[in-house]
Amino acid sequence: MSKLSQIRAYLNQEEANIAVFSDPVTVNYLTGFYCDPHERQMFLFVYTDDVPVLFVPALEVSRASAFLDFPVFGYQDAENPWKKIKTVLPTTESKKIFAEFDNLNVTKFQGLQTVFDGRFENLTPYVQRMRLIKSEDEIEKMMIAGNYADKAMQLGFDNISLDVTETDIIAQIEFGMKRQGISQMSFDTMVLTGNNAANPHGIPGTNKIENNALLLFDLGVVSNGYTSDMTRTVAVGQPDQFKRDIYQLCLEAQLTAQDFIKPGVTAAEVDEAARNVIEKAGYGDYFNHRLGHGLGMDVHEFPSIMAGNDMIIEEGMCFSVEPGIYIPGKVGVRIEDCGHVTKSGFEVFTKIPKELLYFEG
Repeated sequence: MSKLSQIRAYLNQEEANIAVFSDPVTVNYLTGFYCDPHERQMFLFVYTDDVPVLFVPALEVSRASAFLDFPVFGYQDAENPWKKIKTVLPTTESKKIFAEFDNLNVTKFQGLQTVFDGRFENLTPYVQRMRLIKSEDEIEKMMIAGNYADKAMQLGFDNISLDVTETDIIAQIEFGMKRQGISQMSFDTMVLTGNNAANPHGIPGTNKIENNALLLFDLGVVSNGYTSDMTRTVAVGQPDQFKRDIYQLCLEAQLTAQDFIKPGVTAAEVDEAARNVIEKAGYGDYFNHRLGHGLGMDVHEFPSIMAGNDMIIEEGMCFSVEPGIYIPGKVGVRIEDCGHVTKSGFEVFTKIPKELLYFEG
């Protein structure tokens, strides 16, 4: 059954006849067409008893029409998009209209309310479930994205020097990836030296790479519409024993969680497997985020691998395993791989070694 057919079947089950998709990534997932409308409006309308309709900014109509085999309509910047939508849709009558609540801001929601008279229902959980289990083709694309992340990480390692800054290394990573045909990173690349790495979402800057300290890299790329995400922490010079011990503790937690993953356990149990290692060593307060997040066409997807989430892990799920220990003013370590659940375990997409690597200061 095609993805659009699955949506139609769900609408029939719920006794509705219209679904509205506003997330560009979901539109890509369902149709293979991607467009970032920025501040403009873009919607995919799916009907149970009529062909889909894609509504895009006028400057995207030609490209979308050449790609898709169903009607594409657009609007000029000076036009009212909501009035235009109402004139091009086959019908706007439905008691229930399903929409992606997680992607609807107030402007979009109020605009859609002027188009449809029915009650809006949340389609996000169903879409999340559709995207949760990856196909073999999707996993292969994520393997390729992971391989490019490995290459990006190696570029970062190759540019470690006490003469450069965090942002100097980022520039070299992203320039090098563009030369390999990667036009987009999954998120803003992070290179954090010394105490800056003790902030889980630290901001890279003009800090020179510190000697005898740890250096954290967090990066990923977009390839064929799918993302990768990985973190490595390495040593520059000879960090003290305390920093090395914290690194080994974090690595033990990550490997323990990865070894624990298999179909049938819960997301909360996977998080607990890593967290217990860190808590038993007395550093539980310094692991202050969930263990992982889903991964696919978005770099952060459903589900969250965290305490309180009793979702059963299934074959084909893809998510990150990324314990971290962040002690302000002293040290920050995170080690992350993303992977997919197999019949009996967990296979990672990224292969850069995880034993503590040392680089000359």
